[in-house]
Amino acid sequence: MKTLTRISNAIMEKYLPDPYIFVTILTVLTLLLGVTLTDSSPLDMVTFWGGSFWNLLEFTMQMVIVLAAGHILANSPVFKKGLSAIASKIKTPGMAIIIVTFVSLIACWINWGFGLVIGALFAKEIARHVKKVDYRLLIASAYSGFVIWHGGLAGSIPLSIATEGHKFADIMGIIPTNVTLFSTYNLFIVIVIVLTLPLFNRWMMPKEEETVEVDPALLVEEKTELPKPENSFASRSERSYILTILIGIIGLVYLLHHFITKGFVLDLNVINTIFIVLGILFHGTPQRFLAAAQDAIKTTTGIVFQFPFYAGIMGMMTASGLAAVFSEWFVNISNEHTFYLFTFFSAGLVNFFVPSGGGQWAVQAPIMLDAASTLGADYAKTAMAIAWGDAWTNMIQPFWALPALAIAGLKARDIMGFCLFILIFTGIIISIGFLFF
Repeated sequence: MKTLTRISNAIMEKYLPDPYIFVTILTVLTLLLGVTLTDSSPLDMVTFWGGSFWNLLEFTMQMVIVLAAGHILANSPVFKKGLSAIASKIKTPGMAIIIVTFVSLIACWINWGFGLVIGALFAKEIARHVKKVDYRLLIASAYSGFVIWHGGLAGSIPLSIATEGHKFADIMGIIPTNVTLFSTYNLFIVIVIVLTLPLFNRWMMPKEEETVEVDPALLVEEKTELPKPENSFASRSERSYILTILIGIIGLVYLLHHFITKGFVLDLNVINTIFIVLGILFHGTPQRFLAAAQDAIKTTTGIVFQFPFYAGIMGMMTASGLAAVFSEWFVNISNEHTFYLFTFFSAGLVNFFVPSGGGQWAVQAPIMLDAASTLGADYAKTAMAIAWGDAWTNMIQPFWALPALAIAGLKARDIMGFCLFILIFTGIIISIGFLFF
């Protein structure tokens, strides 16, 4: 295994481009495929791209705040001491890989946004304490937990189809989570991945002489210098704990009310509110909070300028019918026994071009639900096959790795050699789940 991962890492480091180059290549490839495989002209594809370029603005801002607020929280004195205390208990590189993977899996199962940030922050803190751990594998392990998200409590497709009046309710009705998230096949997949992936990642550890330890420069947090205190109202208010306490109380009361009235419902907006409120409280003064925010925002460049390109790609895929073409390929070779497996594979392929659970469901559901009806297949299991395909190929899709990479200070090519084998390993488990359960 060590030899295979060494070869994979060498190939990725040599040939995998920067995520921005990747998304531009993907844009051109999608345009060419749309012209070749559908009735769309080059001008049609360009129009689809431009018309969708800004469709992810709200989501982009949410992800910017997830990353920045997570960074702010992680650099607060209280949070740093807590993470440091936990990380200091880990003594060996192997244990570091296992624990980071396990924490990331559980966090992503609870909520993917929370898991993406916490896993990377925890891995980075462990790198400060544990010597001779391969930093690339440590961050890949933190990211690997993301493979489980769509089978977890915040999975967008199972939650969507459990909601009254959802887009495809007239076809499939309301599907409760006990037959999706808490079904036998889904629980099998989740439990087996949680129990085995930490050990698999540990198995991929390079030999000691091939280990790439963290560059100490990546662990140095650039901090904005605080201005010298002055005896003016403006300066005193910036250093006042009173404003922090007041805003903190307002935020905590809102969150308490939210959970009492709506239950333990976590979406990106709620997670961001939690991160921001805790960040404000843990930094103590507005001045320290704003200084931390100024440092944190520097890590969000990749998200700000790459997400619009993915929005354009999604637009080309959906408007041209290219996503439907991909889905129909797999439907045409399916039967009642292999339908769920090929639905899973088709979703994995489409996810490269439409890396959004909700967007992918909108694209694939009409084709796959119609095929399920023809074959007499279960709608709930069909939906979960799409959900798992969406989550699965995220392991080698740089789009979702951007937040973790920004926190870690690495490039996609640094972790993708490991992520390729994580993709293969988890793909086998998921395939077994859909074939035999």
